[in-house]
Amino acid sequence: MNSRTEQFPGGTLLQAVAARAEVSAAFHAAAVLFVTVLTVIAAQVSVPLPFTPVPFTLQPMVVLLGGAALGSRLGMSSQILYLAIGLAGLPVFAASPVLPQGFGRLLGPTGGYLMSYPIAAFAAGYLAERGFDRRYLTSVVAMAAGLAIIFTCGVSWMAFGIPNIGLSAAIATGLVPFIPADIVKIFLAASVLPAAWRFLR
Repeated sequence: MNSRTEQFPGGTLLQAVAARAEVSAAFHAAAVLFVTVLTVIAAQVSVPLPFTPVPFTLQPMVVLLGGAALGSRLGMSSQILYLAIGLAGLPVFAASPVLPQGFGRLLGPTGGYLMSYPIAAFAAGYLAERGFDRRYLTSVVAMAAGLAIIFTCGVSWMAFGIPNIGLSAAIATGLVPFIPADIVKIFLAASVLPAAWRFLR
């Protein structure tokens, strides 16, 4: 076969789509902005939980899918842009009755999760660039690796940064309640990119 997809054996989904369409760098910038907007929208789909300051949101799934689709550098850029917009004071972080928007949100108990997004997107994109997003099982590995970064940073921030509640309490409130739902999200997210690759071929 002589498809454009095969010219990128280690490339990302975005590179394959861009090659098919023969588009300019503006397409890449638009794709980064699109993932940033999706992250903002996912933040608004939040469910506050009474036993933890960390709300349940769809953001991690968007961060990881966006990173895998865009690649390491562009995926990280989309999340840096998201944080920059939030730091500028725009209401892009998850709604909270007690946590402020703007820079103050990064100094709160959820700051570690937010600051991990560029790193997690980079990791998911790095693995996708090496073909992890083309098969379901390896896609699960890529999503799980990114999610592990998010939880490691988030729990560590709660335990030793702000609010400094200790490791056991941070695990109990910042990790354990989210494991069942996030396992489901990983399996769902991992099915998206292999399906997209099959569609391209």
